[in-house]
Amino acid sequence: MSDGDLIKLYSGRILELAADIPLTERLANPQATVKKRSPLCGSTVTVDLTLRDGRIADYGQDVKACALGQAAASVVGANILGRSRAEVETARDQLKAMLKSDGPVPDAPFDGLQVLLPAKDFKNRHASIMLTLEAASEAMAQAEKSACA
Repeated sequence: MSDGDLIKLYSGRILELAADIPLTERLANPQATVKKRSPLCGSTVTVDLTLRDGRIADYGQDVKACALGQAAASVVGANILGRSRAEVETARDQLKAMLKSDGPVPDAPFDGLQVLLPAKDFKNRHASIMLTLEAASEAMAQAEKSACA
């Protein structure tokens, strides 16, 4: 990776997002908690959430990731409250497609993930970027399952 590639990848906006991640307080009584780890780089994200009427009512995240994973968590954290499982899963799938197969930028309100478009050429960074939406999606499924039990 050249110096120019690194500069492009770690833009000022990515670093700003990484430095200001919202909703970093873990929840005291979540309905579900999911921890995801990228085996390649060791990044981890833990998501706590509660649902109300099928939408995220409370959300907390603990992010131990590279700047790209932190930036993704920042965009997600700023937009996840009030979202349904379908919206979170769509954002997850669109982000994956954007990174892996030149898919479009995720729909609003997760369109801020566009800032991570330069990372599509760096496959070793994809798993870290995906952690937050994967954890949130899995946590929502667990919370829905426990609510039905």
